[in-house]
Amino acid sequence: MSQSRPYFPNPAPQWAKPTAAIDTAPKTIVDNTAAPGPFKATIIAFCCNYCAYAAADLAGSRRMQYPAEVRVIHVPCTGKVEPEHILGAFEKGADGVLIAGCLEGGCHFLEGNLRAKKRSNHIRKTLDEIGLGADRLLMVNLSAAMAPTFVERVNEIVETVHRMGPSPLNKNYPASATAESTPAEKKA
Repeated sequence: MSQSRPYFPNPAPQWAKPTAAIDTAPKTIVDNTAAPGPFKATIIAFCCNYCAYAAADLAGSRRMQYPAEVRVIHVPCTGKVEPEHILGAFEKGADGVLIAGCLEGGCHFLEGNLRAKKRSNHIRKTLDEIGLGADRLLMVNLSAAMAPTFVERVNEIVETVHRMGPSPLNKNYPASATAESTPAEKKA
């Protein structure tokens, strides 16, 4: 006897769980164990469905170039990106995180981007306190037509992360590849 198929036979889309792309890796996001060469950052970009993801898509359609070190994760709204998703990305080896949502006042879920902004500010303080550096997390607001701005912000976080060096939580880089000192050491 054949089994009946559900009305939606495909599994939930990737954005149903913001960490779907991160969870596919068993222990870490990056694997630089083969040959320690020049530092290649891994940046996770949580992009909302209606604006930021559309801006990223438009950037691709226009053949605008941005570093391949950025992994875009499609989320329904940046308000659904929880602190554990952001901190989990760092824990699994990400060197930086970009949260890209709708313009303020233009969120399709009314206040999702405002919640995300509050959360990101809180997490930035936490990252500074634990010595990772607040600059590893960037929250931006975009409209769907702002592809050039999306590319600029991506380049901005990639530049910042390269300047800071690998995340101290990234176990795939030898200690010599990390930055001279962490922000916590500079304060001491």
